[in-house]
Amino acid sequence: MKRKKQAEPLPELPEPTEQPTEPKPAMTVYEYERKYAKRENARGAKLILRLIAAVIGILIFVCLFLLSLRMYEINRYAGYATGGVCLILYIVFFIVPLVKILRTGYFITNVNAVSARKAQRHNRKLRREIADKIIDFTAKVDGAGWYDSETVGKLAIAAKTGDDEGVKRHLTALYKGSVKKSARGLIFRSALKSAAYSAVSQNATLDSVLVVTVNLQLIKDLVYLYGFRPSDAKLLRIFAIVLSNSLVAYGLGGMNIGRTVVQTMGNAVKGIPILGSAIAAIVDSSVQGLVNGTLTTVIGYQTVRYLNREYRLQDILDGVDVSCSETELEEDCADLEKELKKKKKLAPAV
Repeated sequence: MKRKKQAEPLPELPEPTEQPTEPKPAMTVYEYERKYAKRENARGAKLILRLIAAVIGILIFVCLFLLSLRMYEINRYAGYATGGVCLILYIVFFIVPLVKILRTGYFITNVNAVSARKAQRHNRKLRREIADKIIDFTAKVDGAGWYDSETVGKLAIAAKTGDDEGVKRHLTALYKGSVKKSARGLIFRSALKSAAYSAVSQNATLDSVLVVTVNLQLIKDLVYLYGFRPSDAKLLRIFAIVLSNSLVAYGLGGMNIGRTVVQTMGNAVKGIPILGSAIAAIVDSSVQGLVNGTLTTVIGYQTVRYLNREYRLQDILDGVDVSCSETELEEDCADLEKELKKKKKLAPAV
């Protein structure tokens, strides 16, 4: 019997050596400008924003004045009392939220090569201010549950030691975690308020006022939660939706939705006027409440979308290289020298 030859062991392969990966070059300011910047009239956006805010204020004032006037027609003293209450409500639910929203800082992300460095400094300062607000709120307000306490503790250490990268990293963690969850809760509760108020009021004028005030309160709460507001151009769009929501709510209040639905039910409630009226009122309130609650939800998620986008853009802008490289400087100087030589040749001899 011949013995089988044992298989020779395979030679050991050398362990693969990890090739050092070269870091990707930072995005230049020109690449950022080409990819993310848009042409906007900043002054025009600010002016139109103030104009729309004024229109919303006038709309609320007129609606409250009409309510006071109706009460005055019923009873003079009741009209005076209603007018005083409406004035207080106007200040508390319109003036105060509007001022708080407009006075909150925002990130500058729509920049070019000239304004990029200044925007980076502004955004870095704003991040520190946001961190201080969140730390202060968490320390003073017990049981709010808006922010994750462990992450806020890390944020406080980074802010105290002047670690800008740490501040940015922990803020990002908050926005992706507890802040996102808290924002959804705020939006849901505001939508429920809008729906419930509309179901109770059953009045076109009052519906319009309630929708606007709930929407503004929601925007103010979301801005306070995130610590910054959308830019003027984005806030302009949000306020335009608020104005359109109030007009939709006014139109719904003036429509007999329930009556139309009851009529389509045929003879089911014919001859029972009390039942027919009750069904009409229920349908009216439910439909108006659903629509107004949905409009409030749209406002909330649109605001959050703009806030998240501008936070992401400022993060990208923070890593953009705005310095002029030596190669670019040499190229610019060479182009300048060529241009001067051309002009010297073309210049007439004296």
